[in-house]
Amino acid sequence: MMQLAIATGVTALATGLFLAPLSAELDEQAMHRALAIAQTTAAETHLDDDLEASRPTRHGPVQNEAERIRAATGAKYVVIMDKHGVRWSHTDPDEIGHHVSTDPTVVLSGREIMQIDEGTLGRSARGKVPLRDEAGKVVGAVSVGIAYESVQQRLLSTVPELLAYAGGALAVGAFASYLVSRHLQRRTHDLAFSDISALLTEREAMLHGIREGSLALDKLGRIRLMNDEARRLLDLRAQDTGRPLDDALPPGRTTDVLAGRVAGVDLLAVRGQRVLVANRMPTDDGGAVVTLRDRTELERLGRELDGTRGLIDALRAQDHEHANRLHTLLGLLELGLYEEAVEFVTLAVGVHRATAEQVTERIHDPLLAALLVGKATVATERDASLSISADTHLPDCLIDPHSLVTVLGNLVDNALDATAGKRDAQLEVTVRTEGRTAIVRVSDNGPGVPESRRAEIFTEGWTTKEPPAHGQRGIGLALVRRLTERYGGSAEVAERPGGGAEFTVTLPDSLSDELPPPHEAHRHETLTDTRATASHHDAEGGHHFEDATGADRCSTC
Repeated sequence: MMQLAIATGVTALATGLFLAPLSAELDEQAMHRALAIAQTTAAETHLDDDLEASRPTRHGPVQNEAERIRAATGAKYVVIMDKHGVRWSHTDPDEIGHHVSTDPTVVLSGREIMQIDEGTLGRSARGKVPLRDEAGKVVGAVSVGIAYESVQQRLLSTVPELLAYAGGALAVGAFASYLVSRHLQRRTHDLAFSDISALLTEREAMLHGIREGSLALDKLGRIRLMNDEARRLLDLRAQDTGRPLDDALPPGRTTDVLAGRVAGVDLLAVRGQRVLVANRMPTDDGGAVVTLRDRTELERLGRELDGTRGLIDALRAQDHEHANRLHTLLGLLELGLYEEAVEFVTLAVGVHRATAEQVTERIHDPLLAALLVGKATVATERDASLSISADTHLPDCLIDPHSLVTVLGNLVDNALDATAGKRDAQLEVTVRTEGRTAIVRVSDNGPGVPESRRAEIFTEGWTTKEPPAHGQRGIGLALVRRLTERYGGSAEVAERPGGGAEFTVTLPDSLSDELPPPHEAHRHETLTDTRATASHHDAEGGHHFEDATGADRCSTC
């Protein structure tokens, strides 16, 4: 309705602006026509003689000539006056011999006049010219009038045509307004302006109130909108709004994830010391909205949970192991075989100490070291041998240890399941780095994976084992593949030399550029001594045991 009112107003204004000069133009044409008739009449050579030779009467020669010219030209009147302003001709014969109703001074002085004026015959367009004799002397004047009604009639005759054009223009404008209105309604989902304003206010409140980062990009990859949390998580400034994403952020995986160059759901990205989970949703205009969740605190809790879980598994396995050893030791003592008892205790403690030292010397991340110590104990319980390869080395600078724990734990569990029941079951773990890339390799001497099944072994739900009653199988390796895809890495399986399977996982950009503080490195160097002390205490019958992180803990605490 607003657009229609504007179109109608513009059409009416344009029509009025056209009619106003048209009326003035018609007036000008009528006055020029009256002046031309007056000039033609004054050019008659015998009129000046008739003014001198006759009297102003109803049927005089001047009256007859004026009426002839009026009838021939269609003028409203042709009035001829002498130099005293007395009429010698008029359409009303009773006015002949009387003075004209308007002042004739100007025209009798020799000047021509065009005007719209009121006279005895009403409103008319007039043209007045002086009447001269052969010597050029002014002997009278000629006044010709064009009826103003004819001017108005010509003006009114143009109005229907003009209104037809205006109506057509108005119809086109109304149709265009309708199309624009429908387009706007579709784009705004039939929301009124007040609703849009309310939605905008609510959106601003929600956008800056939620604790998730939200980043909107246009189709050119420029930052269109971001809330306070997104600015905090990505270390951006308010001035970065409107800049291309590649200019606002340094090149790397985080920028590729936000820009959509890496596809997937719940993609991991790292910005500074923060671990972020990003999801990208395309919009209809070619842009996208990216949501960011801070998983840094969640990672800390995950580490604690995984450490606790590893501790429970290790303690459960050690409970069985220590029970068997204590029963054996008790039997040796009851039989009086004291030297054999001492040899048995020394051997048992030495094996445990050697495994802990081997892990902590090569793997400096406490979470991963605790996992491998616990898995080694579980492997021993299952009559399997878990060893660390000679080229294993991992510094304590992992950006996301939780993901690496998940990958390594699932691969080791898969290897233990594959070698279950085998008499000489052997597992070998390799964790090494190449620049900022972490490479995890777990091999076993189990039945291996046929080459025809290697492409689908990482598919969720695929398994060769019977599912347990409380859940489903085929999740561990699928989870490994998902984690590697989030990092932009790869997960592969090949045949182990000598038979069996060898799983290799590559995780790019999983290590930070910053080295651990000196006291952390010193702590890892002394961790082996702590474990040795704890094992020595166990051998002497003390009340200490070793937890999954390698720390010395007291059972009375």
